[in-house]
Amino acid sequence: MYDLVVVGAGPYGLSVAAHAAAAGLRLRVLGRPMATWRDHMPHGMLLTSGPRSSGLSAPDGGHTLADFRAAHDPAAGPGTPLPLTTFLAYGRWFGERAVPQAEEVTVTAVRPDGDGFRVETDTGERIATRTVALAVGAMPFVNRPGPLLELPPHLASHSSDHRELRRFSGRQVTVIGSGQSALETAVLLAGQGARPRLVARADRLRWTAPPQPPEHGGPPAGPGTGRLGRLWWRAPWAVRHLPPAARVRLAENAPGPAGAWWLRERFEQAVPVLLNHRIRAAVPRGDGLRLHLARTDGRTDTLDTDTLDTEHVVAATGYRPDLGRLRLLAPQVRSALRTVGGSRLPELSAGFESSWPGLFFAGPLTAAAFGPAMRFVHGADFTAPRLLRGVQRRLGDRRGATTIPRPARDGAPAPHGT
Repeated sequence: MYDLVVVGAGPYGLSVAAHAAAAGLRLRVLGRPMATWRDHMPHGMLLTSGPRSSGLSAPDGGHTLADFRAAHDPAAGPGTPLPLTTFLAYGRWFGERAVPQAEEVTVTAVRPDGDGFRVETDTGERIATRTVALAVGAMPFVNRPGPLLELPPHLASHSSDHRELRRFSGRQVTVIGSGQSALETAVLLAGQGARPRLVARADRLRWTAPPQPPEHGGPPAGPGTGRLGRLWWRAPWAVRHLPPAARVRLAENAPGPAGAWWLRERFEQAVPVLLNHRIRAAVPRGDGLRLHLARTDGRTDTLDTDTLDTEHVVAATGYRPDLGRLRLLAPQVRSALRTVGGSRLPELSAGFESSWPGLFFAGPLTAAAFGPAMRFVHGADFTAPRLLRGVQRRLGDRRGATTIPRPARDGAPAPHGT
């Protein structure tokens, strides 16, 4: 039986695995390394968070992004946005040095089994383990607007569906959203010869400010701005002590949609914008579709045919973490987990352990426990050492007890460390 199985091999999974391996735990790491970044982010993308906020976590503080860039990209300055290609190369470099080989298998089920778990994969293997860390990233939680759900893929897609945008060359594409994903997707579409436009519910587009240089005392570049933003970006441990309702609001609404400062000029030169509108309906028409829009103040708006017709819609509408959509987790576990303030996000201990003993979470699902920084690579350095301590505590508890408490039949959570 293994001590820990890490499900997922993105920045959080690799960071947790690096700490667990260094601690000598008997470990398996399951998942395609950096899969979301390799398979679901477009060519030409730059990371929203700056290089100082985009490193993975190793227990000795080594294998940093700065180390990698110094060796492989010495010309890049500290304020230079981080290209996706560089980040992917860094992730591979980190994994080769800090993590036992990740196994490129798909986990199909995580089920309770005695005092531990049984992890099942698409190869038919069943792995017995004492603890599990779910670091599944954002892809299980893709958020698509309701009016687009029934449309075929050639008419409507999500921004995460596209690694390549060249196929849209010469076509009119409507991008939905006002955050970095929407704004950058539109710019990249224009760069591939498409004719993009942006439709957004927002009344204006918002842009981040350039980062303050380190020598001037500026924090690492990231989405956290203002007094509250600096709190959740720099001190996730403090977020956990807020009232549950406040934590849920923070997880759902912060940071608000905004584009990176370095994208603004490129966007404003290339992309027309329609603000204060949302999609009310989308109807196939000829080789494309017609969008029926409603104003966000409640008034319907009838536009000229040219502005309503499009050949394709890309919903850059982000992700909505929800335990109910985590289908690989056994239903009896999902339904028994204690959640934060009536949300669909798990309540966690200081060691990232859920109310089901031995089950740990990392990444976006932890945002209601530790704040929105958990939706960014930046949160991996906070998560990994604390989650390891939680695992070690659980393993120690098991060695010293003959039985492990389980959630009561009525779904009440079992007690666990805080």
